[in-house]
Amino acid sequence: MKLVVQIPCFNEEKTLPQTIADIPRKIAGIDQVEILVVDDGSSDATSRVAEELGVEHIIRHPGNRGLAASFQTAIDAALRLGADIIVNTDGDNQYCGADIPKLIQPILEAKAEVVVGDREVMKVSHFGPGKKLLSRIGSFVVSTVSGVEIPDAVSGFRAFTRQAALELNIVSSFSYTIEMLLQCGRKNLLVTSVPVGVNGKLRSSRLFRSIPQFIFYSVSTLLRIYSMIRPLRFFLFLGGIFSLIGLSAIIRFLFFYLTGDGGGHIQSLVIGGSVLMIGVMTFLIGLLADLIAFNRQLIEGVLLRSKNIDMEMEKLHKKVDQLVVAQKDISSESK
Repeated sequence: MKLVVQIPCFNEEKTLPQTIADIPRKIAGIDQVEILVVDDGSSDATSRVAEELGVEHIIRHPGNRGLAASFQTAIDAALRLGADIIVNTDGDNQYCGADIPKLIQPILEAKAEVVVGDREVMKVSHFGPGKKLLSRIGSFVVSTVSGVEIPDAVSGFRAFTRQAALELNIVSSFSYTIEMLLQCGRKNLLVTSVPVGVNGKLRSSRLFRSIPQFIFYSVSTLLRIYSMIRPLRFFLFLGGIFSLIGLSAIIRFLFFYLTGDGGGHIQSLVIGGSVLMIGVMTFLIGLLADLIAFNRQLIEGVLLRSKNIDMEMEKLHKKVDQLVVAQKDISSESK
């Protein structure tokens, strides 16, 4: 059983040493633990520090692509490395690496395919009241929308099986946390959470500059991804709102018309009819988007098969290379 701990990094030369030092190298039920660092175009010495610390695998983006892209790069690389279980943590040493055995335990017991580390935000002393409130509200909204009950939806400390990793296709440019849970809900992956420790704050977040910006990006990501994976439900709801407003205006006109005062309220009929048409068009857009979503599922199925074929081909190439080396050794010995 092979575990790969992936760490997406951007300018983490100061915090990376402690992050890596906290990662246990011997875990019950795991035969091999390897660390993978994805340097997302850092301008400091992140890659050099990772190399000096003995990190087995280092990937560097030429430029800064963002956290979501780094996460997907790490997933793809961990799969190629033959990981059976993948753990994602942050390079800022926010999460306690010593809790990795606890994080992967539900997977080892076959009780979950994805495990999210619950920071128990309300108990973290260096989190302000605003952040705690937003975390609780956000987790409730994400859990409701995704159908996956998670108390800390934006926690980046996560573990997942190889099969779950193969099925994940992150397309968001902001963060992977929300989209990943939405995809887990749609694909009926078994998700659970375990409480984990949080280290002291070493630096401010680079993912967003302010709480309002974080809210804007999170809400826009949630709406975008939800409309992508649940388009019919999303557009039916939106179309229903427009239709209700339009019908209300039309009913208002009819009321005044039947009471003999319709001439002064003709604008209600015009506005109501226009808004009702918008509602109908939204319904039609929802039907079209739903067909596109089915097509997306078919494409994802093909992509999953393609990934599996690629992995098997890589294994085959490695075996062939080993046989070639062994043949050369035999030939040299015979001479």
